[in-house]
Amino acid sequence: MRLETGGYVLSFPDGGVEVRKQDRLLYLTRRPMFVTVKTAFAVSEFHDAAYDDIAAAGDAVEARGTIALPSGSEFAFTDAYEAVDGGFRVSRTVEVLSAGDDLGFSTTISFGVTESENVRDYNCFAPGFWYRQNEFAPDSAMGKDLDNEYFWAMETRYALPLFAMQSIASGETAALSRWAADVTLPNTEIVRSENLTDPACTVGAIGMSRPTGKTLNYMYYGYGIRKELGAEAAGLSIDYVYPGAEGQLPVHNPYAGLDYSEKPKAFQRLNHPVAVGFTQRYAVALTLDRYDGFQPMMRDVWRRTYSRLRDALFDVDNERHFHNGIAILNRYTRQYGDALGLPFACQLPDMDVSSVSFQFGFVGQQPGIGYQLLRYGDRENDPETFAKGVGVIDFWARSALTESGLPRMCYNPTLGGFEPYPHYIRMLADGVEAILDAYLDLRGIGDERADWYEFCRRTADWLVGAQNEDGSFYRAYHADGSIRMDSKSNTPSVIRFLVQFFLVTGDPRYRDAAVRAGEWSFDNNYRNLEYRGGTCDNADIQDKEAGIYALFGFLALYDLTGDDRWLEGAIGAADYTETWTYAWSFPVRTIWPKHPFNRYSISGQSIITIGGGADVYMAACSYTYYRLYLITGDGHYLDFAEFLHNNTRQSTDVDGSIGYAMPGLGHESGNFASQTLQSHYHWLPWCTFVEVDPASRLYDTFGVYEIADAQRLPPDEREKRNRIYDSFGLGVA
Repeated sequence: MRLETGGYVLSFPDGGVEVRKQDRLLYLTRRPMFVTVKTAFAVSEFHDAAYDDIAAAGDAVEARGTIALPSGSEFAFTDAYEAVDGGFRVSRTVEVLSAGDDLGFSTTISFGVTESENVRDYNCFAPGFWYRQNEFAPDSAMGKDLDNEYFWAMETRYALPLFAMQSIASGETAALSRWAADVTLPNTEIVRSENLTDPACTVGAIGMSRPTGKTLNYMYYGYGIRKELGAEAAGLSIDYVYPGAEGQLPVHNPYAGLDYSEKPKAFQRLNHPVAVGFTQRYAVALTLDRYDGFQPMMRDVWRRTYSRLRDALFDVDNERHFHNGIAILNRYTRQYGDALGLPFACQLPDMDVSSVSFQFGFVGQQPGIGYQLLRYGDRENDPETFAKGVGVIDFWARSALTESGLPRMCYNPTLGGFEPYPHYIRMLADGVEAILDAYLDLRGIGDERADWYEFCRRTADWLVGAQNEDGSFYRAYHADGSIRMDSKSNTPSVIRFLVQFFLVTGDPRYRDAAVRAGEWSFDNNYRNLEYRGGTCDNADIQDKEAGIYALFGFLALYDLTGDDRWLEGAIGAADYTETWTYAWSFPVRTIWPKHPFNRYSISGQSIITIGGGADVYMAACSYTYYRLYLITGDGHYLDFAEFLHNNTRQSTDVDGSIGYAMPGLGHESGNFASQTLQSHYHWLPWCTFVEVDPASRLYDTFGVYEIADAQRLPPDEREKRNRIYDSFGLGVA
């Protein structure tokens, strides 16, 4: 019996499973029936066996067998293997035939890797969770300790339920993914513990393991319980575990005085009940290919899984949503002493103001909101909104610069001054770009704001002076320009501003600084996948927003120069960044009666940092991915742009029916990997800004609020409009 696809041959020698390519054995499982039981001692013991019977079943191969345990529990396996495009589908049914003295069970589909049993010989990819060997992840992340036995995480932690292992030596890659987005809610009346049995859990875990043949459970203080099982160690494998597990992970040990030498860790397991007649049913895809490098693998494996599992487009009127967003920003922009701005945070559903502090960019986006208000007020003949926007920009232009030319980041109206916040260059870029946009907008209607221009010039000059010899910038500075955080990974953040200020002034110093920053970013962010530290309230760890700003920067350089090198960088950043977006969906319970997730899907939310929660920041990118589609002709970017433009709205009260204070409001972020939403349940200004800003840019460029409507323009018209720098900032100030 054998199945073949794409040059890979799957066969069943001696009741096991082998995958060969040109007679070279790549993946091997001698005992495919694998069950782990939670014993009466609440310790997890595993048992495995070869299939008893293998037979053709139409275009599939059906493999069957039974495992009888010493405890008296007995499990019947029926696995169906089918060749599909790019790999194989495995559909499993497991029935409990008899129940012994066991408290729960899980089963595993595994494929052992033959090239090496050293995990350091493989790069791994789990979207929003694991990139290469997670060298830029926090110390608490999976993969930071590669000496572990188990590297499993619940698939709900992944932007797509996908885990890939790539041999660094050969490029051969195996990827396991859930076949369908058919997760249901678990039992909501219980709390997950170290070793829980839940008959309603339908979530698996995906990862890799190399078990030693011993039990492994951790006590509450992190001490590992191990018992020899007499089982043969299977070696390193890629695994799908059902129901799932989380482990091994480092934990802080509150009992540090205990006298054992192991590193304290945690390993949470989920089980199904060992009850006669209880049946598991699940299916996975095994995707196989060879790639020249990690990034081509990441892109292709993501896209294959995306095409199968991408959630349906959310139905939303984006023009109405844009106007609702502007109404929110307008209503909550008010005078606070000498300053005009929006609160830092308001609690939902009634927008109870919980904190007032103005941030130059990032989560506050005060100048960006000011620009959107004055733009809207001008185009819609709304003097009140226009005046508010002008007032916001005026405040920052007259108040924020230090003597060095470096803008301050956080103003507190209660203090009547600025907070001691780091001068992040990512936050600097957000604010100064918006002030430049506002300056150009008013200049276009004959209102020359020299002080706004001067603010941008002094900031640009500071950047030119602060740039390192290698073209980089540091992550954050003190007010006097000295280094506060010495990571260089945020360098791409300021590229777009430098490009655009060059277009306004014609001064080659700004163009040269942008190109030098681009060269550093190309070699480090793009080639080395060093996208980290983009979120100003997190440590310098791998994240999504660093990828977003690399995409913005590389695309700006391409728009300026037409150099294909910068397009390569933009494509690489785009491919990386989209893998942080929840493209699939699963049900999530909330504890609040008024919340969009009670009605809508979580798809379109995006993971913030490795190991972190999720938010709606990818909404900021819909316009950019659409522009990238027009440049490359790659239809995937069109699909993803529409997905972002629509599905990110699902975390908002899109039509006013949820019961929030205003239609269009949404929460800042949350963690829903457990399928119960954990959130501050509050709104921050950026939540609305990142949905308003790309919509306004789409309209200014293409004259429409829907990407589908932009697609109806003649191709030559779309191409012409997409050359956004042809007329940007014409005229020297």
